[in-house]
Amino acid sequence: MSEMLVPIILGSSVDKWWADKVVEELDKWGIPSKIHVVSAHKVPEILVDLINDYNKFEGLLCYVTMAGRSNGLSGCTSASAIHPVIACPPFSDKADMLVNLNSTLQMPKETPAITVLDPNNVANSIARMFGLGSGEMKTKVSEHVQKVKAGFSKDAL
Repeated sequence: MSEMLVPIILGSSVDKWWADKVVEELDKWGIPSKIHVVSAHKVPEILVDLINDYNKFEGLLCYVTMAGRSNGLSGCTSASAIHPVIACPPFSDKADMLVNLNSTLQMPKETPAITVLDPNNVANSIARMFGLGSGEMKTKVSEHVQKVKAGFSKDAL
């Protein structure tokens, strides 16, 4: 299988609880991840250095960014990255979700960040993307889809 990695970049260490949910889901797929805490507002130079290092990665890579309120992290990551970026803003309740979602969806032109709210769907999306470059991951995804479908029946109410 091709080498794979998901750098998870947090704007603040207080969001590690949310990152742990994504890591747990990625682990189910056998996809390695690494958590970094780098504020795009406070230390943008460190963020750009980190991304420039990851731009040299030869395998399959997809960033997951986690920031709320004023989400500069996802756009700044995307602006320098050559790999896809999935923004997964943390939230504690519906009001917090709306603030963080609005901040995350409003990325400037030429800074594409896909927004996915559910940690399970983040991992499923990454598995599908990595399946484009890895036959083994594509097989895992296909088997997973069939397993999910097997839990349903057209005759069930």
